[in-house]
Amino acid sequence: MIVRIMGEGQVRLDDSHVAELNGLDDELLEEMEGGDEAGFRRTLCALLDKVRELGTPLPDDALEPSELILPSPDSSLDEVRQMLSDDGLIPG
Repeated sequence: MIVRIMGEGQVRLDDSHVAELNGLDDELLEEMEGGDEAGFRRTLCALLDKVRELGTPLPDDALEPSELILPSPDSSLDEVRQMLSDDGLIPG
């Protein structure tokens, strides 16, 4: 799967990592619902770090369709809330 981190670029991520990322996504959703700004910030950074760690960056000039779009690390709680689906940021 191709994942875009807004403001950074794209990475290729094996589908087998989705379950691991969903744990962080669920935690992020709970912190957002509870208004825990510090927890939200920490978990968002952990989620993005994990995507960077597990994924392989695509060249800057690559224009692959992104199957998943994640917010930038400096996104606000409200900005991320607007990006959410019923499953959070990561479907599944």
